[in-house]
Formats: sequence, structure tokens, C-alpha cells
Amino acid sequence: MPAEWIWMDGDYVRWEDATVHVTTHALHYGSSVFEGIRAYSTPLGPAVFRLREHTRRLANSCRMARIDMPFSEDELNRVTVELVERNGHEACYIRPLIFRGAGPLGLEGRKNPVNAMIMTMEWGTYLGQEALEQGVDVQVSSWRRMAPDTGSSMAKIGGQYVNSQFISMEAHDNGFNEGLALDIYGYVSEGAGENIFVMVNDVVYTPGSASSILLGITRDCALTILRDLGYTIRTEPISRDMLYLADEIFFTGTAAEITPVRSVDRLNVGAGGRGPITKAVQDEFFAITSGQKPDRYGWLTYVRQSEPSTGD
Repeated sequence: MPAEWIWMDGDYVRWEDATVHVTTHALHYGSSVFEGIRAYSTPLGPAVFRLREHTRRLANSCRMARIDMPFSEDELNRVTVELVERNGHEACYIRPLIFRGAGPLGLEGRKNPVNAMIMTMEWGTYLGQEALEQGVDVQVSSWRRMAPDTGSSMAKIGGQYVNSQFISMEAHDNGFNEGLALDIYGYVSEGAGENIFVMVNDVVYTPGSASSILLGITRDCALTILRDLGYTIRTEPISRDMLYLADEIFFTGTAAEITPVRSVDRLNVGAGGRGPITKAVQDEFFAITSGQKPDRYGWLTYVRQSEPSTGD
């Protein structure tokens, strides 16, 4: 559901007026960077989840894409909080976008102006509310993630997400909820838009940065929770075989949150539903983001406070 206001280049404009010219460089060449952020409803009002970490990653993506960020991180943090309040959200999805704007065509776009935008919208669970309990059916995609020297997997660059679209569309065409990509070496990388965790004999495995993954912020939250719950975690290459032998698998991501995987390539994961480790991580994650438990990690920035949390 769209909101009333979008912030563009320092001004608040109405949703229907937030437009760009057809010569915008990012439309032709994917020269944009973006983030996905959630604000959750809590007893103290809306709270933006890990705002500073998302904005820092946005700045790092700009750096890797050689896009000059036109506003400071502090300015973007302030605007994000103001926009959630201005649009009257209790909970929402937040999309910051920085992109090369209208000007000459050609791959070398650094002479084009740089534009910035933040929008908010109401958006439920990415893979469906029922997926949080029942899990999703996943296909190992025929599309691979990028080789280490062909892109910047640590950056959220718009053009790179064509690969994610291929993975997702293939999965949907074949009757699955989501696709899962291998890396160039044949090891498990990540979902079309999610990181992955695989549980075998109460040990938690997750791919590392060498497997062409985005270092997800929700992934970091899951790692923190799992450590506090006392689980052994191994960050290492994961063979495709392990997906078929796993007791549990779950996805993490801002959109997907903590979503169990119930089958891979039509083979049930464990008993074919959400497992106890996944549920324990979910319970802790949603208790913190909903304000039911204290925010002991400093993950929440309350909209009706004047300063964003430092996250320390």
C-alpha cells in the first residue's frame, strides 16, 4: 500500500509526483544502490530496525559502485525517521535508493547527477505470513551467483539484481516459492534475496563472504541470537548435498525476516516443516522487534525519539 509522501533530493513530494526522466542513467544501466529496511510496531510506537547499519551499508555500496553519496549518513537516518512519522506508519517497509540520474547515455556515467530517494510502504512478510510457520518450497536454481571478480556481492547494486530476478522467476515458473543459487564453485550461496542457514545434528552452517553472498543484516541478527542460544556455528562452504540431509533450513532477510524452508528440490527438509532451532530464532527475533522483550542489542530506533540508536 503506497504512502502519501516520498523524500527526493531533500524535499518531500507526493507519491504520484515522485518521477524521473527517461534518460536517467540507472534506468538504462542499473547504476543504483539501495537498501531494504523495516519499521516494526511496538508498544512505544514504530521502531526502525537497525537503521544505522543499513545506512552504512548503503554508503559502502555507493563506494563500491563509485557513486558519490549526495547526503550524509546522519542526514539519511534523520529523514528516514521523519518520513515514517510523516506517513503515519505503525509498521512499514523502507526503501532508500541512490542512483545516477538524467543526462548523457553511455556506460561511464560519473558525469551524470546523483539523485537520492527514500520511500515507505506497508508490506507484509515477503514470502507470505503462513510461510513463517509452514515454511517455503525451494528450488536449486540453474543460475549461479557471480564469480568473485565479476561483480560486488557485498554491495546492493541495482543492476546486479537481474541475477536475482532470473533465480526467482525460474523458481516461480517451476512451482516453487523461491530459488536458491550456488556459487561459481558449486557451493551453496544464497536465495534470490535471502541468506541461508542449514542445521545438521544441532550444528548451524552458513556460507561466508567467499560464497558470493551479501553480508545480510538480518543474517547478522540470526548469528547473534544463535550464539546467545548456545549453538555451534560454522561459517564455511556448504555442498548441495547438505541441503538434502539437513534437519532444518531457514532463510534470513529484511523482507523474508526468518523464514523456514520446508523442502528443497521437492525433498522434505527434516519433517517437512519448521524445526525447533528455526522457531527459537524466530521467537527471539520477533520478540525483540515487536518490543515484547528488551532491545538488548540496540537494534531499534524509535521514531518518536529525537536521535537514532547508535546500535552499541
